[in-house]
Amino acid sequence: MEPVAALEAPFGDFSAILKGWAVHHPDALALRDDTREVCWADLVDLVERLATRLVETGLQRGQSVAILGTSTVEYALVFLAAVRAGGVAAPLTTSASPEQLVGMAKDSGAIHLFIDAAKAAELGPDFMADLMHVPLENIDQWMAPPGARAPDFVPEPKDPFNIIYSSGTTGIPKGIVHSHQMRWRQFAATALSYLGAGLEVRSLASTPLYSNTTMVAFLPVLLAGGCVRVMGKFDCAKWLEHAQRDRTTITMLVPVQYQRLMDFAGFDDFDLSSLRLKYCTSAPFSADLKREVLRRMPGGLIEIYSMTEGGVVCLLAAHEFPEKLHTVGRPAPGSELKVLDDEDREVPPGTAGNLIGRSLTMMSGYKNRPDKTAEAQWIDPATGEAWMRMGDIGRVDAEGFVELVGRAKDMIISGGFNIYPSDLEAELLKEPGVVEVAVVGVPSRAWGETPVGFVVLKDGGDCDAILASVNARLGKTQRLSALHPIDEMPRSHIGKLLKTELRARLSA
Repeated sequence: MEPVAALEAPFGDFSAILKGWAVHHPDALALRDDTREVCWADLVDLVERLATRLVETGLQRGQSVAILGTSTVEYALVFLAAVRAGGVAAPLTTSASPEQLVGMAKDSGAIHLFIDAAKAAELGPDFMADLMHVPLENIDQWMAPPGARAPDFVPEPKDPFNIIYSSGTTGIPKGIVHSHQMRWRQFAATALSYLGAGLEVRSLASTPLYSNTTMVAFLPVLLAGGCVRVMGKFDCAKWLEHAQRDRTTITMLVPVQYQRLMDFAGFDDFDLSSLRLKYCTSAPFSADLKREVLRRMPGGLIEIYSMTEGGVVCLLAAHEFPEKLHTVGRPAPGSELKVLDDEDREVPPGTAGNLIGRSLTMMSGYKNRPDKTAEAQWIDPATGEAWMRMGDIGRVDAEGFVELVGRAKDMIISGGFNIYPSDLEAELLKEPGVVEVAVVGVPSRAWGETPVGFVVLKDGGDCDAILASVNARLGKTQRLSALHPIDEMPRSHIGKLLKTELRARLSA
């Protein structure tokens, strides 16, 4: 079946689509990085050879394949081969501690560990010695001979496709399991939209392949028969050079990457005119930054609000709704949203509350953690249907656009009053001496909790003056008890602000 016709079905085989594109345009580029390019015919051949070797070395249907390292063509090939072999791609977070990595690998049930030289050197020869270690740089020597074909695997909708481990900073991250059906629903329609628009699909994926964020610039692009360039470490100059030289049409960036590009001195010297769609997700994206990106970068800008676990999916086509940049858009077709109070009762429209949602793209559950899966869900007492707790406090305006107020776990309760850090952060950002801000709650003997701020200052910025100015505008219950200068905000590899680290600084 032709790839385009196959993509129109309600469910399909990801690997079969790749084979279809290899027949359709065998010499077109499919994957590239700084050192290697792979055409479509070679992509399918390499995936088949890797999948064959995985099965020969013991991989069972539904068993995970652990991958650890910097994003490269080889990394992407192993991810695709795990799926083709009937296994489950299990990319591990490179920033995790050795103890967390051991926990994730054991939780996944993998017997194979594909690891790059840098991580292998860092972790030492005895790390996870019970697993079959395969150097990512040597997969061409490890795979089956040319022409090898793996045993047939026809996926069922509920078969696991991948496990994405959460970015928790303490304990063993939870493994979020996505099914073949979930990934098909999520990305087949996106691929069709690209093809229907006649878009030449050339993607620049600059976030790590262990992140669900990156899948938006990876999986639907391959389903559409396009080309994905994967980057290792993000660098503004390299990103701009790639986008200009490749004539990139699609990219996914997190807010901190957009900010760095906007601040890069040579940004306007590069030709980005091929860009058609820019995506953003994973962290708060300020209205001011959206506005600057729209002004300075060609193509549409789509913000995606959801979770790796699923729940509601909200989309904001920022180029179409410039008056709604303070929101994350409206629920996408097939998504539903409710706003509940702390007793799980729906609140009136426009009232802030806990967001819960559901969609056609929900996780199967946390690997080996039914208890945590249950905690993450809200069960509708009237229907018994499962919704996901989004972990955010937000409100819905009269036109259905969703405005986030803050993270539920970040809400500060001071003297019995609810304080939303985002409100205080917005006031701090009004100060001319401030570059970046974060507000956290800390224990207070007098008030239970009290808000404390952190700021990255411009040259000449004065913390004491900023604190006095902001507190003069805030209500008594909202006032910051302290403001601390900081050189750089702590962030994860995909740009999420780590408020746990800020709290730890205060308690140290």
